[in-house]
Amino acid sequence: MLVPTARRSLYVLPYTIILLAGCSRGPSPHPVPVVEVNVDATKVADAEPLRIANSDWPQWRGPRGDGTATAQNIPVRWDETTNVAWTADVPGRGHGSPIVVGSAVYLASAVSDQQRQVVLAFDRATGKRRWETVVHEGGFPDRSEIHPKGSQANGTLACDGRSVFAVFLNSGRIFATALDGDGKRLWQQEVGAFSSKFGYAPSPILYKSTVIVSADNWGGGYIAALHRQNGQVIWRKKRPAVSTYSSPLLAFVGGRDQLVITGCNRLVSYNPGTGDELWSCSAIAESTCGTPVTDGSAIFASGGSPERETICVKGDGSGQTVWSNNTKVYEPSMVATGEFVFAVTDEGIAWCWSAKTGDVLWKQRLGASFSASPVACAGRIYVPNLSGETIVFEAKGDAYHELSRNPLGNDNYASPAVSGNDLLLRVGFGEGSERKERLVCIRQP
Repeated sequence: MLVPTARRSLYVLPYTIILLAGCSRGPSPHPVPVVEVNVDATKVADAEPLRIANSDWPQWRGPRGDGTATAQNIPVRWDETTNVAWTADVPGRGHGSPIVVGSAVYLASAVSDQQRQVVLAFDRATGKRRWETVVHEGGFPDRSEIHPKGSQANGTLACDGRSVFAVFLNSGRIFATALDGDGKRLWQQEVGAFSSKFGYAPSPILYKSTVIVSADNWGGGYIAALHRQNGQVIWRKKRPAVSTYSSPLLAFVGGRDQLVITGCNRLVSYNPGTGDELWSCSAIAESTCGTPVTDGSAIFASGGSPERETICVKGDGSGQTVWSNNTKVYEPSMVATGEFVFAVTDEGIAWCWSAKTGDVLWKQRLGASFSASPVACAGRIYVPNLSGETIVFEAKGDAYHELSRNPLGNDNYASPAVSGNDLLLRVGFGEGSERKERLVCIRQP
């Protein structure tokens, strides 16, 4: 199990998210041809297995990448003085979620005035900072190339139990970096060029011996798999030259592993071992932010600009649409819990659909705006809003049953993480130049 033991700062070397619909610009001023790399199949399964416990939250949207948690005893109610185990100051700003592996919590952030993109490790029990590693210094894109709501650390980290993987946009390129348990850099690999329209948002995804990185952009999009041990590019596949921002879903659907991603007016499934396309269908929109979800047989996806759509597609390889509607869930991802699909839109409307038919079972206006994605745990849905309030409601299809509204701080762009009996939130306190971020652990005494 990865257990960081030292605190250090190395000046060497994140939802989700945060790109509004309706913004448009002309073609990319910097088109760059993408060089494809074909797989050497012997390199996909030769790394040591992931050292991840069932209760860990090792990557974007958790161990299954779908926002569902196995924990059973996280609090339903809290505030600044109730059920808060600890808080820890976070330098700079970022919108990536915390991840949890073993006794450590990891987080990516960006300190804009110093142009530093950093990875931090905290003690899970106490919140004490163990180390901070500077992954990149300098090389930030011009602020005009980042959406006003965005940050220079939008993506969530990933951890295989030995190494922590960070992916940043820097110097006009996407770089993946691996750090060990003490924050020391193991390798850094340029994945490809990136022409930024509104910034970079996707998070790395773990699969067997690889870490998978998506990088759709208007200069020439691509998706690639790197070897976890040395950063070698195992495969890289071209995607359309379109600026879109979604992380892929990795899931076992239709009897096989599939890597499914939205954007570029298509829902596409790839073989995660080779990068070969399995199937695709026309769906949703040119630009998306959310990650698809699945019930094991169908794929659910939503969001978009300029089009609006929520869709259910068979995962059997046919690409056949089961149902669709014109609801747009852009920044937040959805969550599927058996017979129901739940969503909270950017504008603050909660939806519950029948997973089988797409029928609207209920909808409820929650108020405020949302960028974070909901998580499902113990029959409840937890979702933070941009006013610093986390709403908890029951994961039921008969009606909306609100359990609590929990104010903490002034804003919350990042999606929660759940591990064991802990709920981890990245919260903004204060406004404007006075705003500071903190990592908060919600836990019953």
